[in-house]
Amino acid sequence: MITMELSRLLPMITMMIILVVKETEGRFVVEKNSISVLSPESLRSKQDAAIGNFGLPDYGGSMVGTVVYPQKPASSFGCSRFDGDKPFKSNSSRPTILVLDRGECYFALKAWHAQLAGAAALIVVDTVDEPLITMDSPEASTTADDFIEKLTIPSAFVHLSFGQSIKDALQKGDQEVLLKLDWSESVPHPDQRVEYELWTNSNDECGARCDEQMNFIKNFKGHAQILERGGYTMFTPHYITWYCPKPFVFSEQCKSQCINHGRYCAPDPEQDFGEGYSGKQVVLENLRQLCVHRVANETNRSWVWWDYVTDFHIRCSMKKQRYSIQCAEEVIKSLGLPSDKIQKCMGDPEADVENEVLKMEQDAQVGRGSRGDVTILPTLVVNNVQYRGKLERTAVLRAICSGFKETTDPPICLSGDLETNECLENNGGCWVDSEHGINACKDTFRGRVCECPSVNGVQYQGDGYTFCKAVGPGRCTVDNGGCWSDIRDGKRFSACSVNNVTGCSCPQGFRGDGHTCNDINECQERLACQCDGCTCKNTYGGYDCKCKGDKLYIADQDACIERKASKYAWFISLVVLGVVASAGLAGYIFYRYRLRVCIHGFGDHGNYVSIHASRQPEPKSSGCSRIRTSASNLNRMMHKESDK
Repeated sequence: MITMELSRLLPMITMMIILVVKETEGRFVVEKNSISVLSPESLRSKQDAAIGNFGLPDYGGSMVGTVVYPQKPASSFGCSRFDGDKPFKSNSSRPTILVLDRGECYFALKAWHAQLAGAAALIVVDTVDEPLITMDSPEASTTADDFIEKLTIPSAFVHLSFGQSIKDALQKGDQEVLLKLDWSESVPHPDQRVEYELWTNSNDECGARCDEQMNFIKNFKGHAQILERGGYTMFTPHYITWYCPKPFVFSEQCKSQCINHGRYCAPDPEQDFGEGYSGKQVVLENLRQLCVHRVANETNRSWVWWDYVTDFHIRCSMKKQRYSIQCAEEVIKSLGLPSDKIQKCMGDPEADVENEVLKMEQDAQVGRGSRGDVTILPTLVVNNVQYRGKLERTAVLRAICSGFKETTDPPICLSGDLETNECLENNGGCWVDSEHGINACKDTFRGRVCECPSVNGVQYQGDGYTFCKAVGPGRCTVDNGGCWSDIRDGKRFSACSVNNVTGCSCPQGFRGDGHTCNDINECQERLACQCDGCTCKNTYGGYDCKCKGDKLYIADQDACIERKASKYAWFISLVVLGVVASAGLAGYIFYRYRLRVCIHGFGDHGNYVSIHASRQPEPKSSGCSRIRTSASNLNRMMHKESDK
């Protein structure tokens, strides 16, 4: 009886061993942030720290805080609640960073107690001299489930030597210990597009992990689709699969958990092969969701994956006993996706061949570059670096936004959830034009940036800190581009020209550097109105010149002419124009008459006639003769062509 039971469980045990071996021998990468010691001077340095896989790391940002270490030795592990009401809450503008020792309880529990005590961040010091490790949350714990989702403070793990130096400085008590926790370089940010991927699962009956990933997908869907539609990101979903050992491929256990003859498997959702849904159904739905993304991506609608997965979870969940192919087809149809293309992408799950889609997924599980192996679900990867922390909408958006090159962040990264609001105080130390309500301070999730703005089509240029000036065609609309201007007798004069993108130039009639312009006295300087008998009077920005008697002043020639002569010249011009117009009209009438006579000579309908049909000789000087001769030649050519 015992032997039969062992033989029944052996394939499952073997698969578990394969998974454990892959995890222990796999390539694991510790994601890091940096910690800088600002005070005391003797400890000034920059150290690496491992980001905890719980709470909310401040991706793209930093935190400067005062360090505290519990005075009671029993409290140094933080495994029980600290006495008092928030004993580590800071009373100054700087937050408190609590330091605790490793051991005695879960890392996440230490962070929870630190948060309850008022700390803004937690640093856990290793107790042995070893490489950094990633602090993870408990896999399945009734106690942990009560606080894991409530954790919001960031955590970091540091080397024994570095942690001990901090504790020694605190024990002296003669100086304040200040640390800067920096996550600004935790995610690479090389360009204007972020590539990220989510390793997930269609199984919704795997406990807290499954609930976390499905809640995240539903809550993050809006952000993801905005980023994808705008071309700011490239998102790729992934699904983990395992394989069944060859000796057990035809066992009932492998058949119920795998497709393609044991090549791609998923654990049984209920861990009971006799009832409920099977691992094989999970693998098939995982494959379908991968193909939904592939097919949607072919028509530049990759974001539809978020709709499908969300709708499938709502309409076809295991909890509602609707996890089926029929329900999946209903969701596909409702989203206007081509079912035949998706089915073709999935291939034949019973065939003894590799599945192209799932084979690529298994290959992608292996870590490359700065990313380690993917062994747990859910796993988020941003710019090839695994995300650490709670899978929460705002926290993940912050991590993605930190992957954009600085100042290229899309508008969604400047939402109220992420802004630091540093511009509210003293304009962030940036340039400001109080008169026009314009400033160079720009809030981002990384902190404020001093950058000359573009306002109402007017671009400003400068260092953003001490000065910004308007440039381009629209600059004259703002404070006249910083140039001189004046108004006299309702007429406006300006040294700012829309034809010049920069600089100031005094207008005609003025002299100066463009910032100061003075009227030129053309009369006094004898620059104009110097004709015989002329009278010159200076005006603001010009002059007034009058001729003696009834003469007319011509400014271009600086001369006076008789008004009567001027009238006579206009009369002569009109006569000439009339003669030219009459000649043109006569020529047109003559042309029309002669052309009509020639056409009638060809035939009633204007068609050509043969040379035998016209024997009447025409005068040699006749234009019609020349036209008819051409027609006759054309007629001969056509007859010869037909003879051939």
